[in-house]
Amino acid sequence: MTARIGVITFPGSLDDGDARRAIRLAGAEPVALWHGSHDLEGVDALVLPGGFSYGDYLRAGAIAALAPIMAEVKDAAGKGMPVLGICNGFQMLVEAHLLPGGLIRNAHQQFIRRDQRLRVENASTAWTSEFEVGQEITIPLKNADGGYICSPETLARVEGEGLVAFRYVGVNPNGSLDDIAGLTNEAGNVVGLMPHPEHAVEAGFGPNTPEAMRSGVDGLAFFTAAIASLATAAA
Repeated sequence: MTARIGVITFPGSLDDGDARRAIRLAGAEPVALWHGSHDLEGVDALVLPGGFSYGDYLRAGAIAALAPIMAEVKDAAGKGMPVLGICNGFQMLVEAHLLPGGLIRNAHQQFIRRDQRLRVENASTAWTSEFEVGQEITIPLKNADGGYICSPETLARVEGEGLVAFRYVGVNPNGSLDDIAGLTNEAGNVVGLMPHPEHAVEAGFGPNTPEAMRSGVDGLAFFTAAIASLATAAA
């Protein structure tokens, strides 16, 4: 049976269509969901996409974290549903306390867009199981509020419990503590990261690689991993 993965659209979402396309290319059925709804429509997994929800007023992701559908997201995540937060979606996850810490303005106070190398730190989550620990991948990055922060106590827990999913390699583009680019929760079903895997899913449209321009497809494994985790859970 084909997995159904919901993508929630908030006012100001920009990459919801790209996320649905990535899900389709990975072999699942994308389901468009609305921030004002309380209905997840029976989906098997969720993606909170990138963009500038509610104009990033107050703090990036802070208002979206209070949207009606987020009550259902929290409940589903608590029951083990795979949830992926991409960029603005990552900001929502930390604001909703589904992941620890917070995200603030980039250290250089400027919006950044680059093809970013990442190192996989945790390959045992629903969204990273098709990678290997230590593997380096290239995923497009575009954000203004991507600096990861947390208290020293939280940082020690995040590092000590293996909750860092990805680190920036080569350059820390936004001043994130410990080069942290993405996190997972303890259960491994909730993952958030600032780079955009949905922009690296089809040859001809992804990052440049040594083999060819725009040939990078490292992002596709996020979505195929989630599909595989759902199949394993259903078996």
